[in-house]
Amino acid sequence: MYVDKSIDEIRTSLDNQEVTGKQLFKEAIDKAKEMQPIYNSFVTILDEYQQTKGKTVLNEIPYALKDNFSTKNILTTGSSNILKNYVPVYDATAYRKLKEAGAVLVGKTVLDELAMGGTGTTAHTGIVRNPWDKTRLIGGSSAGSAAAVALGIVPFALGSDTGDSIRKPASFGGVVGFKPTYGRISRYGLFAFASSLDHVGTFTRNVKDTAYVVDVLKGQDEKDMTTLPDDSISYVDMLENEIKGKKLFYIKEACDIENYSDSSDEELLETLKNFHDKLDQLRKIGFEIEGVSIDKNLLNAIYPAYMTISCAEATSNNANLTGIQFGPRGEGKSINDIMFDARTKGFSELIKRRFILGSYILQKENQEKLFLNAGRIRRMIVDKINELFQTYDGMIMPTSGGIAPKFGDKTDQLSDRYLILENHMAIGNFGGFPSITIPSGFVNHMPIGINLTGRVKEDGEVLNMAYKMEEILGMKNIVAKGEKHV
Repeated sequence: MYVDKSIDEIRTSLDNQEVTGKQLFKEAIDKAKEMQPIYNSFVTILDEYQQTKGKTVLNEIPYALKDNFSTKNILTTGSSNILKNYVPVYDATAYRKLKEAGAVLVGKTVLDELAMGGTGTTAHTGIVRNPWDKTRLIGGSSAGSAAAVALGIVPFALGSDTGDSIRKPASFGGVVGFKPTYGRISRYGLFAFASSLDHVGTFTRNVKDTAYVVDVLKGQDEKDMTTLPDDSISYVDMLENEIKGKKLFYIKEACDIENYSDSSDEELLETLKNFHDKLDQLRKIGFEIEGVSIDKNLLNAIYPAYMTISCAEATSNNANLTGIQFGPRGEGKSINDIMFDARTKGFSELIKRRFILGSYILQKENQEKLFLNAGRIRRMIVDKINELFQTYDGMIMPTSGGIAPKFGDKTDQLSDRYLILENHMAIGNFGGFPSITIPSGFVNHMPIGINLTGRVKEDGEVLNMAYKMEEILGMKNIVAKGEKHV
């Protein structure tokens, strides 16, 4: 097998003519089809190899793409019934750049419907299962992309991240998930969920592969006015930079084990123990790490502020999904009847609830109390993190409070673990900060991760620190064996 190796290893094999791009493509789609009945990573698996002419390290390297990126002449569903037959007439910029670089698309991956969810269970084609334990979820919304990389079907995949939709599944799948600075990678052609929070990002099995992919994708795009000018920096070249003396902080209210002294949640306690053990290892190679306190009222407000802003923006962004322009035509004698019927049949219950909530938040009489107040909370959180970034080079946290949940597990949504540890990564979306999750160990035979968030526009520095951490944590290039379909 070649597709479960790193980009460097595959590149060497290609250059030495040990394997061809066409053979890699066949290997990837054969493995995708073999695993599909069990794990359901893909909406579409392509059958035809497209000859490439790229001149980058990614030339002839297979990859997967979340099914909310527009791909001309290739089915693009957003994992929603309302778009189940939609075939775009244009390419997303990220997809176009990968084609120009010579990367070879293997298929489009399953997501939570319209990227609104964190479980990988709401797609119109069914649930995505965790490659490490098929009784557990992989997380979402970029569920299929995370699973495809974790299974070794492809060396990298693209996803989107609005609150943690790349970084949380990466932790649950034992892979690397990176969300760059807001605007670093164009969102043109990405189905919008919450435009002020959405980021294009990557899944890989090591940090260097992340740098390779982001080096290709980054840069200004005239079709996306929020994009940043290319910083003209090779992130790959920065990976070996010295990190001695880099200062990191973690949030004591979320991470100090004594805060959970009366907890019976063994997974939480083991995860926090792993986190602090890893911090000790990182200190030995030159990182300076210490805990800081943040007002717990502010931390508890992260999740409600995120839900308020994201639901409001989602309602506005998806107003065009009427059953008239896209998807199966609704039935009825008037336009309103047609729209009502199409949306009733086309959306899952979760999406309907989010749109109703968003509509309520955006009503004139509610905007000040709900939407604008959520924006003020967002600003307070971002200001606090930027204040800390004047002293520290990054924030380091457990990606989650535990391992991937089993399907049907119930969560205490008012607990400290849920409100803070399970939602702190939305800070990266609130402020547009570059943020990466890397595997840090196992609890109960399931992978867990550490998350590192840095200053805006310092993507190269974040990747450099993560690369040095990865060398110490010893979890690079791991692949879940998965069960083969017989």
